[in-house]
Amino acid sequence: MGKPRTRISGADESAQRAENAEAPKIPHLFRRISELFAPHKAALITTVVLVLIGAALSVIPPLLTQRAFDDGLFPVGPDGDVTGPNLQVLTAIVGAMILVYVVSALLGVWQTYLTATIGNKVMGALRVRLFTHLQSMELSFFTRTKTGVIQSRLQNDVGGVASVLTNTVSSVLGNTVTVISAFVAMLILSWQLTVIALVLLPFMVIAQRRVGQVRARIAGKTQESLSEMTAITQETLSVSGILLSKSFTRQRSEIDRYADENQNQIRLQVKQQMTGQWFFAMVGIFMSAIPAIVYLVSGWLIAGGTADVTAGTIVAFTTVQARLLFPLMGLMRVALDLQTSSALFARIFEYLDLKPSITDAPGARDVAAGPALGRVEFDDVTFRYPDADDETRPTLDGVSFTIEPGQYAAFVGPSGAGKTTVSYLVPRLYEASDGTVRFAGDDVRDLRQESLISNIGIVSQETYLFHASIAENLRYAKPDATDAELEAAARAANIHETIASFPEGYATVVGERGYRLSGGEKQRIAIARVLLKDPAVLVLDEATSALDTISERVVQQALDDAARGRTTIAIAHRLSTVVSADVIFVIVAGRVVEKGTHAELVVSEGVYASLYRQQEERPVFEN
Repeated sequence: MGKPRTRISGADESAQRAENAEAPKIPHLFRRISELFAPHKAALITTVVLVLIGAALSVIPPLLTQRAFDDGLFPVGPDGDVTGPNLQVLTAIVGAMILVYVVSALLGVWQTYLTATIGNKVMGALRVRLFTHLQSMELSFFTRTKTGVIQSRLQNDVGGVASVLTNTVSSVLGNTVTVISAFVAMLILSWQLTVIALVLLPFMVIAQRRVGQVRARIAGKTQESLSEMTAITQETLSVSGILLSKSFTRQRSEIDRYADENQNQIRLQVKQQMTGQWFFAMVGIFMSAIPAIVYLVSGWLIAGGTADVTAGTIVAFTTVQARLLFPLMGLMRVALDLQTSSALFARIFEYLDLKPSITDAPGARDVAAGPALGRVEFDDVTFRYPDADDETRPTLDGVSFTIEPGQYAAFVGPSGAGKTTVSYLVPRLYEASDGTVRFAGDDVRDLRQESLISNIGIVSQETYLFHASIAENLRYAKPDATDAELEAAARAANIHETIASFPEGYATVVGERGYRLSGGEKQRIAIARVLLKDPAVLVLDEATSALDTISERVVQQALDDAARGRTTIAIAHRLSTVVSADVIFVIVAGRVVEKGTHAELVVSEGVYASLYRQQEERPVFEN
């Protein structure tokens, strides 16, 4: 029970809730989306003005078309007869129409630039906001969630709402104004034809709402599938994953697993794209048929003498009607996109709404410098991992000890005893369930996390190096470190000579997770990185357990040098690495059962002596 248990599914409770959540209500969705646009008020106002002007201009050409027909092409004389074209009037009207088109085009380009800029900035800010929020989450969140799932939230989900963020404001506003303007123009031209043109509109709205609900559900399943594909890719195409699949000849099964999920993704994508196509096909037929119906109704009205409908009125009305129905289609598509994207927004907002369980308390202070710096105390500490059953035995049960500044303290015991958990509680990566953990005399809950962690350096068994140069990996601890400081840290970690022997020296790229280096070389670079940080407390979590005997000796010497002059907490499986420790704590089943130096514990004939004899008789590694 020493380390957190990872669920095989990889999905934490919050992520599962997001995937199963119903799509949020559209008004609520609009409110949350609108909050994302708040920092861009000036650009939004400019966009609104451009949209209003563009929408108003879009109605002018149809009205000019009516005048072109009735006053320019087929003017009626005083006697009521149609006379020849009035070229002067026609020229003026055509000139006005061209001017409107030119102005509208220029405004359209400007508007597109603004909306694209605003939308992409909002999307970028949303992605950074989500990334920043995830950085604040406690360690347990990441132990219960697949890395691929988190990556999918950042990439697929945020990318999936890009069009909504980019086009929503201008589309909704522009189309709304255009619809209202066109409706008014149609009423001015002929109220009878307006009734005919809009009679089926309520049925279209109802159908669109139903289509949107179906597409929203499919969109949620599609994103879940994308998350799974991302997780499979991350797990199997990393260096560790590909090495595992090759060593167990499981490439075929991994390919099949990916192919199966890919087939599911294809099915969902096709289903999502086809959902509503019959609806839009019917709308298209309706839009295409309306002008013909208008011609027929106009004929009836003219023949019956019930309305004064001219050729110009008919042409202008059908033009305006097209300008009404296309924006209506646009509004329906926006509403449909919002309904479809609601599942994606639900997943994004679900993560943004997560509250870190470990935060700075109000008035939290920095770690104070002084003689107590480096002291670590556990006072009756009990701890259970967040996903553990309350009825199970706690990982740590009433643990108390004190490590004085500068001491080398080792924690040993059987696997699962709770040793690593101690190293997690000191930097407050996890919160004690009961009791108090103190650092430099202060309760860690009263200290700022950043200040606490900056005073603690951790070297773990699983060394993580970035796919970057050695120098860049070292400077992760201190970005402004000079070359001389890098070399000093490397010499202290007994790795400088090795680095210098590489053709590119400190510019050598180590490969993903440092796979171009040996285990011992990676560990010594990790030690150099911690030394560059120069922490008051050094935590060594089984830092040599994965190394062969020769590498262990070299790394252990580097660790001993690094520990000199600072408090050191060593979590050890090989007891040979801690025989020189100032104090050794033996943990069994979450409790400290023995304490003393190596010599004292060996002669006490307790748990430590038994473990030590077993390892002396049968060394853990003989390489």
